[in-house]
Amino acid sequence: MSAGKGLSRRAAMGGALAGAAFLGSPALSAALGKSDPRVLNYRGFIDRGVPAFWGIRYARARRFDRPVREPLPGGETSATHFGPLCPQRNPMTAEMSEDCLFLNIWSPDPSPAARRPVMVYFHGGAYNWGSVTDPITQGPHLAAEGDVVVVSVNHRINLFGYGWLHPFGERFRHSGNAGQLDLICALEWIRDHIGAFGGDPDRVMVFGQSGGGAKIATLMAMPAASGLFHSAATMSGQQVTAQGPGNAWQRTRALMHELGLGEHDFAALLTLPHERLVEGLSAIDPVLGGGIYFGPVLDMVHLHRHPFWPDAAAQSLDIPMILGNTSDETRAFIRTDGPVVHGLDWSNIAARLAPQIKIDLRPDWVVAQYRARFPHWSAQDVFYAATTAGRSWPGQVIEADRRAEAGAQSTWVYQLDRESPLDPARGAAHTDDLPYVFGTLDAPGSYSGTGARAREISNAMIAAFAGMAHNGRPGLADWLPYRLPDRATLMIAQDRIAVEDDPRRWQRELWAKAPYIQPGS
Repeated sequence: MSAGKGLSRRAAMGGALAGAAFLGSPALSAALGKSDPRVLNYRGFIDRGVPAFWGIRYARARRFDRPVREPLPGGETSATHFGPLCPQRNPMTAEMSEDCLFLNIWSPDPSPAARRPVMVYFHGGAYNWGSVTDPITQGPHLAAEGDVVVVSVNHRINLFGYGWLHPFGERFRHSGNAGQLDLICALEWIRDHIGAFGGDPDRVMVFGQSGGGAKIATLMAMPAASGLFHSAATMSGQQVTAQGPGNAWQRTRALMHELGLGEHDFAALLTLPHERLVEGLSAIDPVLGGGIYFGPVLDMVHLHRHPFWPDAAAQSLDIPMILGNTSDETRAFIRTDGPVVHGLDWSNIAARLAPQIKIDLRPDWVVAQYRARFPHWSAQDVFYAATTAGRSWPGQVIEADRRAEAGAQSTWVYQLDRESPLDPARGAAHTDDLPYVFGTLDAPGSYSGTGARAREISNAMIAAFAGMAHNGRPGLADWLPYRLPDRATLMIAQDRIAVEDDPRRWQRELWAKAPYIQPGS
């Protein structure tokens, strides 16, 4: 596939998961080819036709401290299983450990001469949970069809990655952004070693969905991340502002209270088993209500400014960037059969809308505006449109506009409109663009279906994203950059893939009447 030249047919993916193959030197790897990948001292395997190396350690870290790189292993090391996840509630896989700093690689040709662009994926799950083991976001299809090296990165999250403990002393000066420092450390490892796996360290693209996108937006304002990646894509994930240290400290205290700890008992935070600390994640957020939030902190140590407030960070303006959202974001986590929507009608919609939006407008007034504009919509239609536009989408608008205002020339925006053929009530919901980009249409948890239209959309999105990695611009020739006032947006629907100007202008202007409140800030 020529990723930089628009649409092309998906390459056939042959072969099932194969057994492990011994690893040796990069030169030997090139000679042996795909059937027997050997890179450095890592022993990998063939994953659905593509050489893969899972569970490669990129660093170690003490609890709440910055990560520390280690030398590469001197002897034979297995790279055939995912590493453990950071401790969290309701994990996707059972194995969890604070020793969780591992990455995974899929490379069509793991030899130094290949020099393919590298696509580095950061998982979603806000900053509280998430996994690199999700079948939807595994990389063999994208690696083969996009002609790229795919890397996924595990890192510390929730209290372990973003708990603000600096008020307890300098021992904790890295605590509020330890998870971000993990990602920077992984990118440094990739810079130094991905060439041995067939990657080009001068063409590294980071991409992430939901919390993964927010982590990328934050990296674009962190000086230590400068120069470590050369293009970016965020999928339903924005970070306009970070946590202020005051709010972050309130959250740490709330977690300690949930654990029954005294306000000064930081020693317990260092010594309690991680299973006990995870119990504290059930605390109610003292700032926003609901589940407790952890995320990047404006600590003036590693993060000295908000990523996109009051403007876009200067260090990010030369980085080509894709920003995308889905048209029905909130249908993924506010279920139609759940208590928030069950029994919804015009008499109660305003009360139910109020806690779901992040822009402080009168909910009854908002409902009246939608009803006047869209008289044929049901109460449920209005609820999901308003929660998406008043909660999940504004951050993307702000980021794209701030980049355009600052003169960034390489920004592209998309909107997934195609509703799920497997669950039409879901619409085009949060996470639904993932299987198209990864080519994992048939993976467990995918809502895309596997029909001809799903494959066409996947072709287009792989071409777009891989083209960005290859050339610094999406691999779809007709996708126009985002400029003001036009706001060109690639609309990905059941019946078309086409660029429209400012497709949700009315909703954008409605919600711009009051400031956006970044979750967690």
